[in-house]
Amino acid sequence: MQEATGKKIILFDGVCNLCNGAVQWIIQRDKEDVFRFAPLQSAASGKLLEERNIDTSRIDSIILIDPGVAYYIKSDAALEIARNLKGYGFLPAITSWIPKAFRDVIYDFIAKNRYRLFGKKQECMIPTPELKAKFLTTS
Repeated sequence: MQEATGKKIILFDGVCNLCNGAVQWIIQRDKEDVFRFAPLQSAASGKLLEERNIDTSRIDSIILIDPGVAYYIKSDAALEIARNLKGYGFLPAITSWIPKAFRDVIYDFIAKNRYRLFGKKQECMIPTPELKAKFLTTS
């Protein structure tokens, strides 16, 4: 797999328009080059999920892998991503009072309806040459 040492890895639904838009948004704001990305449909994601025994048939979520530390799903993943984006670290601070169960109910509602609300691509996005280094591949 392509080198991602020291980088946090975001696994996302590569055919979801909302997810692709979120990835583009994160890339634009990732000034410290913290993140790497892989569609859940890719071999790279498959390897990372298998190594961590993450069953995606039970998780309809973005997944953030912080190598050597942990992985995060659902609203926790979104908040942890925000914590690592310059200028957005306040979001976890102001939402910490909202119980995780409630945050995840909202997250699950959006995740369950994302294709109907935002649409779906036929295949995963292909990153531009400038962004290709931010996406994991297998060798």
